[in-house]
Amino acid sequence: MGKRHQRSDRRHIAGERIRILFEQASRFFPENPEWSNRCVALARRIAMKERIRMPHELRRKFCRSCYGFFVPGVTMQARIHRSRVVITCLTCGYRRRYPLYRNKP
Repeated sequence: MGKRHQRSDRRHIAGERIRILFEQASRFFPENPEWSNRCVALARRIAMKERIRMPHELRRKFCRSCYGFFVPGVTMQARIHRSRVVITCLTCGYRRRYPLYRNKP
């Protein structure tokens, strides 16, 4: 019975650490972009180790191909094409497409 609470506590702490690492990544980017990429890599490793999903608002802040931190206009480009948002990583060229409108039931 105690293990269940211990696991949820670890997941909660891991979620907080992931958010802190993304805050640090945005703070470090002007000084050294490699530090930002390292923060993203650490956040991913924490999420994988604790088997938690990356929070929705943070999933779009890094490239799924090269795992680089996204800064609009510097490392990523966002365009709207045929009712989709197309995000292009300027480091590796990977394109990710998201629907512009979400169908509501």
